[in-house]
Amino acid sequence: MDGQRWLPLEANPDVMNQFLRQLGLLPTWQFGDVYGMDPELLSMVPRPVCAVLLLFPVTEKYESFRLEEEAKIKAQGQDVSPDVYFMKQTIGNACGTIGLIHAVANNQEHLEFETDSPLKMFLVQSTKLSPENKATFLEKDESIRVTHESSAQEGQTEAPSLDEKVDLHFIAFVNVGGHLYELDGRKPFPIAHGKTSEVRFLEDATEVCKMFMARDPQELRFTVVALSKA
Repeated sequence: MDGQRWLPLEANPDVMNQFLRQLGLLPTWQFGDVYGMDPELLSMVPRPVCAVLLLFPVTEKYESFRLEEEAKIKAQGQDVSPDVYFMKQTIGNACGTIGLIHAVANNQEHLEFETDSPLKMFLVQSTKLSPENKATFLEKDESIRVTHESSAQEGQTEAPSLDEKVDLHFIAFVNVGGHLYELDGRKPFPIAHGKTSEVRFLEDATEVCKMFMARDPQELRFTVVALSKA
């Protein structure tokens, strides 16, 4: 990713909600924190939930797992619905915005947009493109870039400089056609994680999040947020 670099977005639901609001998403669904993975804490998350975002550290253990997973899927194949909206990440530090796009793009039947929403326009114009061409389309989208930059300055912690190496990464989990998918713009394709349902989705997505945490037990830098009906 030697091309464009953006400031990283903070894993802060208020920042994410404001970002999507500025791009014309009506606040009928809102991001909120998931404070823990046990049943009691998950029961505090408003339902239904249509997307989960995970912020996690990119460590050596994770990178070796990622390469093994990719090789295994390339050898064995996997079933991915053609209805999954998936894009690659070519802009440095844009993983937060790409996670939000993945969350929204795969839930358009639940969400409502303003008539002139720049985000809705982006989704309509890019939906038929390949994952690589979706990434190029994002590089040229001024309204999303400008909104990302202003949102990146909004967080509670000071935004790092553009050149600072950020080793935290956002990914999205969505339910498309009753199947749980992990969408990560650094990977060549969506990762299918088996069946799910609207009722079980949060529990199923957080089970996969727990696997990320188990791979790096000494790491504490994990954040989970859920997109819930307001």
